Amino acid sequence: MQSYDYSQRKGVEEISWERFAQLTKTLAEKLADAKIEVIVGIARAGLFPATAVACALRCELYPVRVTRRMYDEVIFKHPIWKVGMSLEVEGRIVAVVDEIADTGETLALVAERARELGATRVITASLISHSWAKPMPEIVALVTDAFVIFPWDKYIYQNGQWQFHPESTEALNLQHENALRS
Repeated sequence: MQSYDYSQRKGVEEISWERFAQLTKTLAEKLADAKIEVIVGIARAGLFPATAVACALRCELYPVRVTRRMYDEVIFKHPIWKVGMSLEVEGRIVAVVDEIADTGETLALVAERARELGATRVITASLISHSWAKPMPEIVALVTDAFVIFPWDKYIYQNGQWQFHPESTEALNLQHENALRS
């Protein structure tokens, strides 16, 4: 299966570590009034903002792994569960946090599981969301339809050297090709 369809992306939004810190503060501030007791972070990359927000709000963090990927390649049409949710969500106000909402499907799936396990209230939150995410997360720090490059995803270590992430290269090439056709 190919990677995500990057044809809808408009431009590039490169997130530095400093910008990441600003966005996680924004996310924490937006979640603060909800009296969140538990953060459920969606691994892998969703653990970056989930951990920062859990620390900022001084609440518990429970990771889950729900993904379309195996070994960093998209192979599933819909997200699948790899690591389940803690039963500690029962009776608690929960924020489900991911780094980006592309389709919105992963956040919705994890939020539904928290409700099934008896969470008192579940809020979906994402550091970044695309405008076409359905459902859109309830709390978002930044909405953009650009191709987003996160600091932890910019480079990979392969064959003894650091290189620009191949998926980013592919996405940028597709964006360039689409621009030439327009």
